[in-house]
Amino acid sequence: MNITPEQANELIRKRRSIYPALYSGETVDQQIIEQMLENANWAPTHALTEPWRFTVFSGAGLQKLADFQSELYKELSSAEDNFDQIKYQKLKDKPLQCSHIIAIAMSRDPKQKIPEIEEVEATACAVQNMYLTATAYGVGCYWGTGGITYKKEAKPFFGLNEEDKLLGFLYVGTPTEGKWPEGRRGPIDAKVKWIND
Repeated sequence: MNITPEQANELIRKRRSIYPALYSGETVDQQIIEQMLENANWAPTHALTEPWRFTVFSGAGLQKLADFQSELYKELSSAEDNFDQIKYQKLKDKPLQCSHIIAIAMSRDPKQKIPEIEEVEATACAVQNMYLTATAYGVGCYWGTGGITYKKEAKPFFGLNEEDKLLGFLYVGTPTEGKWPEGRRGPIDAKVKWIND
């Protein structure tokens, strides 16, 4: 294998959530998006169910997503009497800051031969593969789960069945020059217990 352990370590540790406010407005090359999706397809998957499903929005598609999510939010929150104009406007504006947005979904195995949580975990692994690929190309991305993510009323727009799950959106864009953030983590020793005998 041509990848050294040092290169793998660096890639993993450089991965960041880079928010749309830090995107330059430059369009990410379509081949990079396709590579992110192809690498997502190589995530671990119990019983080879391959549950990840993606809907990619770009160009005029970003406006379609913005209109759909803001109007669905308005409809649902008005019915619950908790409409927030700022949140509505954010749902309308945020997609237009991005080069691409990838809707992330889990398609439940019809036979339900493995627990649902394992399908969600496999999809999360697929997203991590996209994150790492984006990092390797110097592309920013951010997995957001706000807005309409967990609303059952959103599912038909993404071609999802009742038992499927919408798990959020991967916002993708070219970071503004010099805006790759530093990371921070607590020590691993605080999160690991060793049992040796």
